[in-house]
Amino acid sequence: MTYCVAIKLNAGLVFLSDSRTNAGLDRISTFRKMIVYERPGDRFMVLLTAGNLSISQSVREILQVEQIPDRNGEAITIWNAQSMFDAARVLGSAIRRVYDYDAQALKNDDVDFNVSLIFGGQIKGEKMRLFQIYSAGNFIEATEATPYFQIGESKYGKPVLDRVITPETPLAEAAKCALVSMDSTMKSNLSVGPPLDLVVYEADSFSSDKVVCIEKDNPYYQMMHNSWGQKLRAVFDSIEDPVWDGAQTSTPLKMPASRHSTLKKIGNAQDKLI
Repeated sequence: MTYCVAIKLNAGLVFLSDSRTNAGLDRISTFRKMIVYERPGDRFMVLLTAGNLSISQSVREILQVEQIPDRNGEAITIWNAQSMFDAARVLGSAIRRVYDYDAQALKNDDVDFNVSLIFGGQIKGEKMRLFQIYSAGNFIEATEATPYFQIGESKYGKPVLDRVITPETPLAEAAKCALVSMDSTMKSNLSVGPPLDLVVYEADSFSSDKVVCIEKDNPYYQMMHNSWGQKLRAVFDSIEDPVWDGAQTSTPLKMPASRHSTLKKIGNAQDKLI
């Protein structure tokens, strides 16, 4: 299993991925799911991958040389594309090429052609952009209303992102939020695990010195992991327990009569079944 998240902010971009793959309880391995494409001063792009590992590795390899024609028939690659949109089109073409090579053979072996990618960055001359790309090679782009994408095991890490992330969120805070999102996922799903790869990119820099690999014993990660668990429990404990009809309290939890009646009928039905 995999969990990757990428966040687009006014101040820059944040990318985070785990590195665990799971082909069964006794076949757990470590493979990097992030790759950085950088030409300082000109372009900075990051690719995150999830899904079938053989497919994603083939896509990454072909992407280095894949070409699509522009309107004038000139070849576009990720290295000469004038926009992130065109670079994303090249990536989509690379996925389709792998599909042409492998999809039928995989189908013959009852294996789905399954790959999901997040691709983002900045090319000189335009603003930062972030895309989620699907198995068919089509893609969608992040907006202010949807400033982040997740692929893989996304459900456990989504709530904290929804509560914290806005386009105005500072980069350091967004990186912290991404790590909490990852920690929540690892807490609930053992098939997602370290080491973690984290990239923080500042807008218009076309390079980054914030590219790190985080092991589970990393001091900051351990502090964040422990603090989040303890403070989440403290907040939970500070909320009053619910009370029911007839109890004396300043904020009673009243159940509407219709709802109470429905539950009572269900309870009676269950009694009859027993």
